Amino acid sequence: MNRKKLDPASSPYATLGIQLRRSREARGLTQTELGEAIAYSGAYISSIERGIRAPSRRFVDLVDEHLATGGTLGLMLDQLEHSILIEGFPEYADKEAEATVIRPFQIGVISGLLQTPEYAAAYEQAFVRRGIVTQQQADERMRFLLTRQERINQPSPPYIQAVLDEWSLRRPVGGPAVMVGQLAHLEELASRPNMTIQVAPISLGENRPFAHPVTLLTMPNRSLLGYSESHLRGHLERDAETLAGWAREYDRLQAEALPLAASLELIRAVRKEFESAH
Repeated sequence: MNRKKLDPASSPYATLGIQLRRSREARGLTQTELGEAIAYSGAYISSIERGIRAPSRRFVDLVDEHLATGGTLGLMLDQLEHSILIEGFPEYADKEAEATVIRPFQIGVISGLLQTPEYAAAYEQAFVRRGIVTQQQADERMRFLLTRQERINQPSPPYIQAVLDEWSLRRPVGGPAVMVGQLAHLEELASRPNMTIQVAPISLGENRPFAHPVTLLTMPNRSLLGYSESHLRGHLERDAETLAGWAREYDRLQAEALPLAASLELIRAVRKEFESAH
């Protein structure tokens, strides 16, 4: 059996994954055996150990108890959640990794799953310059984003229905060269069969639904989850009545956004504007 070497720098959660493997093997358990004991699949445990997925709080608590770690993994998760990601986002990212349909809407910035590395790095560097995060934290957040993006490039990716705020296309994050690459990337993504990308034009004005970023997730059992953020924290919404309202508003947003062809035409036009400025 090939035992893959784990890289502690591969993602923000890689060190937790390495510790999980050490604790599991110290008890003489395989991934499958541990999974059976705590009602998780061996594949889920493998993804945590490899650092490609953010562990849920429930999972970490069950592992700490079953392996008698003294709460080590829980403490590591606490540190990770408070050092690199805003409150609430790790829980969302865990659910995003399972979702079959992802419907994101961001305000003034390209949605994370659709960002190029250059765009994401430029955006993170602004936080470093303002002293909000350290360079190490920014690097960890970048690695985490790239890990999340791996799923949309897999053979069976989720279906993504994204609506982009027009201002996010025109906001010069990283300068013209970065924006040319980012907008070209959106054009490529829009050609994929699992992607629909629309633009909510600035002309919608006060009629644009949502004053905050929102993402709706359709889970494998067809249940709906929602996520929204304020400046310093995120919230995973589970209330059915609230989510029904969010879904209606997202449907309205899609209906009032530019059609697919017109959205792609606008993305290309803005890219050409940045090319002229480059």
